[in-house]
Amino acid sequence: MKARGGKYIVYVLLCADKTFYVGSTNDLKKRLHSHNNLKSGAHYTKIRRPVVLKYSEIWKTYGAARKREGEIKKMKREEKSFLIRNRFKN
Repeated sequence: MKARGGKYIVYVLLCADKTFYVGSTNDLKKRLHSHNNLKSGAHYTKIRRPVVLKYSEIWKTYGAARKREGEIKKMKREEKSFLIRNRFKN
């Protein structure tokens, strides 16, 4: 899932040890492959495989995506779980 038109994706992964990993990218499919299969990439997920995508948001700019990534990273586990559970509710 590559974001089109200069869009960026903020995502939350659930790791094998039940912890969350939050990141951002402009090519989610490629990044998920990297998290689960490659030696390069985030050390955090490399030692907690497999990881599963649980949540994502699309942002128009890199700056906005990074800001949102920071906001989600600061959330407590319960808040991240709430975000994931309610992703399809308006």
